[in-house]
Amino acid sequence: QVQLVESGGGLVQAGGSLRLSCAASGRSFSNYVMAWFRRAPGKEREFVAAIRWSGGSTYYAESVKGRFTISRDAKNTVYLQMNSLKPEDTAVYYCAARYSLRIATRSPEYDYWGQGTQVTVSS
Repeated sequence: QVQLVESGGGLVQAGGSLRLSCAASGRSFSNYVMAWFRRAPGKEREFVAAIRWSGGSTYYAESVKGRFTISRDAKNTVYLQMNSLKPEDTAVYYCAARYSLRIATRSPEYDYWGQGTQVTVSS
């Protein structure tokens, strides 16, 4: 059993920053990949970033590379630090978990999902 709960979303002006948190509970995540996806209205889920729990290897979508940073701590929390935000970053952001050591970018390859947190970037 895995539970993921996102927090930290809100309204921010273009150029600003937000840090999203994903509190994960239910098991050890040493054999998991954790990821952030986002979904804008009328669009499909889009991969944002992923981190392998053991070792901390990361991977980013080209649209956010250099602006966003995914990380984790020892308390089973995953973070997404978002800097230089743009209006096109507006979306519901979801935390996801995959029982694998291999990073994936497709949502069907993830086993667990949080409820999402809204991020709105004003121009």
